[in-house]
Amino acid sequence: MEINDLPVEPFLIRNAAAFGLTRRQVRLATEDGLLVRAANGVYRRSDIADTIHARALVVACAVAGHHVAVDRTAAWLHGVEMLTLDEQVLPPPIESCALRGRRPSRRPELDGRTRDLAADDVMVVDGVRVTTPLRTALDLGCHLRQREAFAAMCLLARGHAFSSRDLVHELPRFRGRRGVIQLRALAPLVDPRVESHREAWTLLEIVGSGLPAPQPQWWVEIDGVPTYRLDFAYPLARVCVEYDGFEHHLRTPEQREHDERRRRWLHEAGWTVIVIRRGDFADGASARWTRELREALTPSYTNRRW
Repeated sequence: MEINDLPVEPFLIRNAAAFGLTRRQVRLATEDGLLVRAANGVYRRSDIADTIHARALVVACAVAGHHVAVDRTAAWLHGVEMLTLDEQVLPPPIESCALRGRRPSRRPELDGRTRDLAADDVMVVDGVRVTTPLRTALDLGCHLRQREAFAAMCLLARGHAFSSRDLVHELPRFRGRRGVIQLRALAPLVDPRVESHREAWTLLEIVGSGLPAPQPQWWVEIDGVPTYRLDFAYPLARVCVEYDGFEHHLRTPEQREHDERRRRWLHEAGWTVIVIRRGDFADGASARWTRELREALTPSYTNRRW
């Protein structure tokens, strides 16, 4: 089978016969890399770029017209990926809801439910009804585990120009809802300057340990020229926190040399650089670097209350 023998549009596995395909052919095409399982029960050609439009087509083929894409599916449509590593291999059902008074879907490819949504909680993305980025952030602040929830909220705020103040303004609407206590704690901390999931985790660990919030994406100037950007900085104390994730190990030798030169300059200029790596968020591991950060800040913050 050639890739051009496959439908250009995403399709449901239960509708494969309408495109002249058997379930076995779909499975083999997926194993050969011709098809991608884009969601539970939904397939698309692997040569189709992963754009918002393509994602909307995936959701549209599974969601009924009166349904609204919500939660992580909504975040995905807004450009924020919140799947776990396992779910990237075997995608979960598309998350959708029916408005109050309508029946939720029982389709196997959907995780259907019913939810109260105001008219301004819903928008249309490439023909698909979806919760707005702000409403999606609020919902995920209730539903996801704390770290993932905070990352989703920060990245949605970054991509769609809303602030912690906007989130806090909406909190009264969520009174009595499951997860609202977590949402109330996270909303004031959201910072649109955070650029990645692990940076969001870093900020949450810092603040959660009782330390003052740092400045994200702080530029260090040399002779008045912004030269080095720091993930998180306490400029007055000359202390910074940097996250070296998996991507750090994929950098070229030239990029690594630049990083080493940059950190040497920071040390020579009197900065304390605290480096966090992928495993430093495991249970108990964060205590080491937050203690190191507290000790680095203590001389500058001795007379301040945490």
